[in-house]
Amino acid sequence: MKNNLNNKNNMKKAILYSAMALATTLGMSSCGDDFLLIDPAGAVSEGTLTNDQGIDFVLTGAYASLNGMIGSPWNNPGNSLSNIVFGDVVGADANKGSTAGDQSDWTMLETYSFTSANSYIRDKWGAIYEVVKRCNNVISMVGKGGDAISNPDQIIGQAQFLKSLWLFEGIRMYGAAIPYVSVEDYEANVDPQVSNVDESGNYVYIWSNVEADLKDAISKLPADWTSTGDYGRATSWMAKALLGKLYLYWSSPYNGTNGTADHYSDAKTLFKDIIDNGVDAKGQKYTLANTYEELFAAATSDWTGESIIDCQMTLDGSNSLPNGVRSNYYIGFVSGDIPGGGWGFYQPTSEFVNSYLVDADGLPASDYQDQPALTLTKLVDEGLETEHTDVVSDLDTPTDPRLDVNVARFGVPMLDWGSTPDATWIRSFANGGPYLSKKAQSRRSERGTYSLTNYPISSTANFHYMRLADVYLMYAECCIHDGDYTTAMEYINKVRARAANGYVAAEDGITTKAYTLEDKVNGQTITGTAANYRIGLYKSLDASNAMTALKRERRAEFGMEGARWYDLARWGNIADELNAFIKFEMSSTGGQKSKYVFGYDNKMVTFPIPESEIQTAEGRFVQNENWK
Repeated sequence: MKNNLNNKNNMKKAILYSAMALATTLGMSSCGDDFLLIDPAGAVSEGTLTNDQGIDFVLTGAYASLNGMIGSPWNNPGNSLSNIVFGDVVGADANKGSTAGDQSDWTMLETYSFTSANSYIRDKWGAIYEVVKRCNNVISMVGKGGDAISNPDQIIGQAQFLKSLWLFEGIRMYGAAIPYVSVEDYEANVDPQVSNVDESGNYVYIWSNVEADLKDAISKLPADWTSTGDYGRATSWMAKALLGKLYLYWSSPYNGTNGTADHYSDAKTLFKDIIDNGVDAKGQKYTLANTYEELFAAATSDWTGESIIDCQMTLDGSNSLPNGVRSNYYIGFVSGDIPGGGWGFYQPTSEFVNSYLVDADGLPASDYQDQPALTLTKLVDEGLETEHTDVVSDLDTPTDPRLDVNVARFGVPMLDWGSTPDATWIRSFANGGPYLSKKAQSRRSERGTYSLTNYPISSTANFHYMRLADVYLMYAECCIHDGDYTTAMEYINKVRARAANGYVAAEDGITTKAYTLEDKVNGQTITGTAANYRIGLYKSLDASNAMTALKRERRAEFGMEGARWYDLARWGNIADELNAFIKFEMSSTGGQKSKYVFGYDNKMVTFPIPESEIQTAEGRFVQNENWK
């Protein structure tokens, strides 16, 4: 079975493309808020699709959801796998940006004043159960296709993987007491299909259901797709990686309301197998990319050997509505001088920038929240949006070199656009602060090749949902749980050593001083950098500092990749971390002083089940324990 969905310039093979017409034709698009209710019959009969071509058609509709299929992904980026709203903005790596009145429900998430009526929370739920519906439909149709289906196990395995991926998203958003819709439930055609409590009113946690689906997917999926060239499809290694991550979340502390159990050993075994033996869809052994930067440039990002679960992108569509390009991530592109720029959302916080401060050994500074914000400014509390000409960045204080890959700072070259961000690139200082997102933005050299010529906000760079660095650090976390601090340090240091391989270089006409990278990993000092950088390795870890090192490394490596809130929630210390963030932002120059009238409660380790879903279910859904 082949699925060669090439873009119009024949540049990239991709499994993902816009399938809105497909969803509508098959009657699978959500209607209102009733995401778990059955749909009316579609215009295409099921009988005409129960063959290889028809099944592949429907399966592609499930794959297409990876880019955020419910609604326009750049109008509501909360429903995609990028998780920039929940992981980054709620997790304190980013401000919402734009203007104060734009996207009020996003503002409520940013300021921790959200409720169960929030549209972003509702639409994420809708995206999850839309994909569950599509995957159940695929599996159901395979069962009815009989001998007309050439490779039923491979198709079922792919659908099980995609279903599990989105149910995992549901678990880490709303907790594990959410509805699990089986194929039998789907075929029963009963509204609402399932409950999240048993007959005695006890929560039904779905960890084991997703575990079973992933184990079955592992047994059905190939290790790679070299025999057919369908490199965008799920593999057994991808399913193993997702199962390992599920086990780690299942084992994490939370706050006693998520039905957790100890599966650290199961996770550790899977992660070690992936590290030792895993291969990507092209059959190449997993390895870290040579540099951090190449993971995020369209020309180099896709097949470095580091990607485990990628959302494949392709260049297609029009300049006003591109299909299959990573647009929801790009709402953070600059709002100013670059043609075709974005809307000015998604700006890194001052506290996130300060988290890249390092000590004399090039290790994360323990006192980063006690040091001044790295932006030097003469701004006053009033008139921030007009009196911003004196904003400059502190490029002298050494930082981890990954900072300037993740964040656009004044005075540092903005990729290859031949300039540095200035005050005109920011839509509202008062609302978003002095920084811009950078790591996911497209480059001038990519226009017309990897992004649409008149729409540089687009990009064909794959979105990395899980990569080998994540597996390394999750494996290290399992080792810390077992008291094996030496091995944990080895894998944390592997990630840190890669960070020493690259930096943002000085550029004539932009860089104003002589800066260096103090590379304490390889014992060298490199000149010609855009700012002062320093990085080193841990020499010892023990019970007192290993988890702190692990947590800081995850933030440095995966900042602005939608990970932060989910980590804080599962580690069980989310209130301490986010309240410390609020204190920093309210007290620092360049911070957001007026936003945070609410503190963060430690019970908020899950988001609420949307109130509209509870009402629609007529008593069959019970709000999760944290939001009753």
